[in-house]
Amino acid sequence: MATTLNLGSITVDVVKKDIKNVHLSVYPPIGKVRISAPLRMKLETIRIFAISKLRWIKEQQKKINAQERETPRSYGERESHYLWGKRYLLKVIEKDTPAEIELRHNKIVLQVRPAWSTERKQEFLDTWYRAQLKAAVPQLITRWESVIGVTVERVFVQRMRTKWGSCSRTSASIRLNTDLAKKPVECLEYIVVHEMAHLIEPTHNSRFIGLMDRLMPNWRFYRQLLNRLPVRHENWEY
Repeated sequence: MATTLNLGSITVDVVKKDIKNVHLSVYPPIGKVRISAPLRMKLETIRIFAISKLRWIKEQQKKINAQERETPRSYGERESHYLWGKRYLLKVIEKDTPAEIELRHNKIVLQVRPAWSTERKQEFLDTWYRAQLKAAVPQLITRWESVIGVTVERVFVQRMRTKWGSCSRTSASIRLNTDLAKKPVECLEYIVVHEMAHLIEPTHNSRFIGLMDRLMPNWRFYRQLLNRLPVRHENWEY
């Protein structure tokens, strides 16, 4: 069940679901606002909640509008792609053999079958990025578990449209955005520490900020760096 709230210049899409808590999200690329609310929650209560969050909504929309975006990718010869913050030129080899990816100096060599579409190339490269991230994360988790005093039971790596990471305290798991493999490894470490710290403190309150200041004094620099770097071009659906 969906409806719309108009709060001045801001339109909020409201979707009622069989959930316990209300969730507010602001989506790229234009800062569209959506609230998922429990079925029992009255629309006026949702409106009051949205009004209380207007400042936060505007801040998120401002960040989204300021974020630089990659141009659409065609996965063709000499197109720029990134791994751990370093720029590589794509070299495409069409060959009727199993597909593979290899780093050669300043090139990402993508060997694919001649009939592969742009979408198939993208999927294959995304899978490779996911593998790079999954290989890099365990040593970071191990390094920080003893420092923070938490144990991460599971790590999920997936495409995420609005977040670099998330965590679940109940399952002691964290989720990481596949595109972190394209950013400097220090940015990945910041997100890992950020989500692990949420296993202690779930909100961004003063306790959480104090914890991050103690664990990683320069965390704000890496947050700003992530906010400045271009993010993936997407055809967004809601």
